[in-house]
Amino acid sequence: MRPLHTLARHFSTAANLPKIPYKHRPRALREARQALTDYLHSTKSLPFTFADLIARNSPSSLSDLISPLDFSSPSDFSRTLHKHLRYHPINEFEFFFESIGINHREIDAFLPRRKFFLSEDRRCLEAACALYGFGFSWNRLGELYREQASIFSRTQEELSSRLCELKNGGFSSDMVIAICFTFPRLLIAEGCEFDALFDDLKRLLLDAGLESSVEANVDSWCKVCRTIRLFYELGFEEGSVRNSIIRCIGLFLGCPEEVLVQKVSYFSRFGVCNREVGSLFLHRPEVLGLDLETPAISVVGLLKHFGLSAAELEDVSRNYPHVLGRSRMANLPQIMRAMNLHIWFLSRMREGDHELLASYVMSEHDADLDKGYMESLVKIKSSRCCVHSMSKLNFLHGIGFGENALTIWVLANVHGSSSELQERFNCLLRLGIEFWKLCRMISSCPRLLSQRPETLEQKVNFLRNEMGSSLDYLDIFPAFLCFDLENRIRPRCSFHMWLVKNGLCARSYTFASIIATSEKKYMARLYWIHPAIVKIWLEHFSCKRI
Repeated sequence: MRPLHTLARHFSTAANLPKIPYKHRPRALREARQALTDYLHSTKSLPFTFADLIARNSPSSLSDLISPLDFSSPSDFSRTLHKHLRYHPINEFEFFFESIGINHREIDAFLPRRKFFLSEDRRCLEAACALYGFGFSWNRLGELYREQASIFSRTQEELSSRLCELKNGGFSSDMVIAICFTFPRLLIAEGCEFDALFDDLKRLLLDAGLESSVEANVDSWCKVCRTIRLFYELGFEEGSVRNSIIRCIGLFLGCPEEVLVQKVSYFSRFGVCNREVGSLFLHRPEVLGLDLETPAISVVGLLKHFGLSAAELEDVSRNYPHVLGRSRMANLPQIMRAMNLHIWFLSRMREGDHELLASYVMSEHDADLDKGYMESLVKIKSSRCCVHSMSKLNFLHGIGFGENALTIWVLANVHGSSSELQERFNCLLRLGIEFWKLCRMISSCPRLLSQRPETLEQKVNFLRNEMGSSLDYLDIFPAFLCFDLENRIRPRCSFHMWLVKNGLCARSYTFASIIATSEKKYMARLYWIHPAIVKIWLEHFSCKRI
């Protein structure tokens, strides 16, 4: 794919030369490359090899260089270009950075301040030359620069010494290059940081006998190294990975890289830390071979398959009716979180019950087909706003709601696009509401998801800071989030506190009864306490002050 990408860059560059006739553009670019090579080699004294590499691998910068020039005739263009370079200094770093693989549109972020010429920062070029001399692809050096720019401030001798140290450790040249692309800091790390990572890689790449099963090229070894790096990203400390994964390294390497990333994403959705996901892979690497996307499931049937008793299934049906019915295996993490069973389920998987998941097949007996849901689905698909409604329905399934009539009722009562609903849902999670409690709140009071995130945040902060209540109260009274903060919640709560403070409220009222009571009944309640209190409420506390 890399040569095709490079070819595409050159074609797109040639198209961006409005002053040069189309048929002469390829020739103009060739002459520009030659002129730049001559400039860098003859004028700037760069070795020809590196001058040519920079010129050949910087088509966009070359296009910018020649696009403003007049193109009177092909025979004069080369002379015009050489004259232009003689009297108009160029920013050589633009050409250098593009040539090592940094996107031309992003180069400005990498350009050194107040430096135009490579001679002003010799180490940067010398580091690139040292790496290229060892065998690194010139147009991939930008990967190293992005990850660890300080590599290019090292001297040629320092980099050559480190590369030789790695090779003397038993690694082939291809392995060393792959290791450095995957773990760039290894080129500059010292002491314990270097030793821990070096020992891990040596044990896993050499002692595990992978050389016979991995193709002898940089890309193949990069895949192996990225698999190892994945476990560091999952929270394992350097120096500890070798003992954990050496026994099953073959299974991990046999799994395509994109599948491995998908499995990490899938199990992370159970709401556990990355290290827990990594631990599951180490204990049960067989889960990497499971189809966790396409199979249909019955929630009750699956729980029964995992050994839940009739009484436990009845509790699930009573407490979490919104998850019942059919769903897809892809939604299983959110379904388990919506029932607060995610930790239990992952524990079962780690203990060996992943085989139950592999053997589960939804039968007609436990299909849990909800006819009301299916009829509503047909209506949705034939409606004018089918795409919008199906997107919202997929959002609900994606947070653990099953294919049931309750889900359809929730769908009818939430307003906003699927992305807006997801943003509001994430906001409430961020504020500290547990996933399973939030799903249950939505199932009983869908309208709470119809408000902007900043409005929800203000109400939650008022509940905690000014009312002195915990978030658990929302599980009892989720409609709290549906009332207007300034026109309803704040005035009534403030007045209630004033009544209590002045000993005028002998009866204890819940916040739900204070806020949810209609205006007419609320005024009647105040009048019952004392007729004069109504006037105080209207003059000093109500949003409709007289």
